[in-house]
Formats: sequence, C-alpha cells, structure tokens
Amino acid sequence: MGIKNYLIEGGSGTGKTSVATELERRGYHVVHGDRVLAYVGDPETGKALPGPPEGEDRIVWEYAHWIWPVDKVRAIAADTSHPATFFCGGSRNSHKFLDLFDKVFVLDVDVETLNGRLDGRPNEPGFDRAERQLVLRYHHTREYLPVGIDIDTAGTVPSVVDNILAQLA
Repeated sequence: MGIKNYLIEGGSGTGKTSVATELERRGYHVVHGDRVLAYVGDPETGKALPGPPEGEDRIVWEYAHWIWPVDKVRAIAADTSHPATFFCGGSRNSHKFLDLFDKVFVLDVDVETLNGRLDGRPNEPGFDRAERQLVLRYHHTREYLPVGIDIDTAGTVPSVVDNILAQLA
C-alpha cells in the first residue's frame, strides 16, 4: 500500500472538488475521483452499464451506479512515490476499497449552505429540479456515504482543508 491514502467523500455540493483543488494548491497529490475515475456501472461487479433499464428514473439510477474501478483505485493507493494521496469524490462502491484508506473524511454542510451552493448549478448540463430534490434527500439520509470523520464545510475552503490536515497526525 502507498505511504498514506485518504478518502474525501460527501454528497453533491459539500465541497469535494473545492477541497481537492485546495489540497493540490498546497502541493498534495490528489485524485479527482469524479473526474478521472468515475463511470456508471454495477457497484458489485464493476461492469460498465449502458444506461438505466426501461422505466427507471435516470437521475436516481445514475446516482446509484456512480462507481470507481476498484483495480485502478488499488493501483493508485499502492503507489509509494507520494507521501500522501487524497482521493476526492463520490463512489457507490467505496465499500470495495475502504480498507485502502488510513482515514476517511465525510464532508457535510448545513441545508441552507447546501441550497446556496446548488443555486449556482441551474445551468449545469443535466442539473434540474428533480436532481436537486435527490441531492437534498441524500443529504438528509446520508445514503451511499461511508462512515468516517465528519467535516463541516460551511466555512472557507482553506479552513476546511486546515481541519482535515490537522486530523492526519
């Protein structure tokens, strides 16, 4: 296994990408899971899937099948060329590779702040009222989130990253 590996997870709008960007700015090795690893597939087998079955709600189905390739995650985690690697993003099959991480951080934010962040997404392709409702439901139920150290992301991004880094010792 790599020297140190950390997972930064959280629901949509909790700040995973912003935290990843700030960690990179500070010189840390970061894997943007939602950008470079994620695909739509079966969370148990890892097999890529073409799309929702007839009659399925596309948004709900895609959220439930947003996964990372376990073999790639394991290979990156085994790389010892970096003192620490931060995997940032969401995955519905994280249970398949949680054992690779020294710590798991779960980003969270209050509903008011989350709604403010989601207000900035109406022009994002595919983001609509139904998806917003789903994001708010998952925020409330914490469905698909692993157990980890909760991190409140309502503050500034640098202060959130300071909080995460303070807990690495």
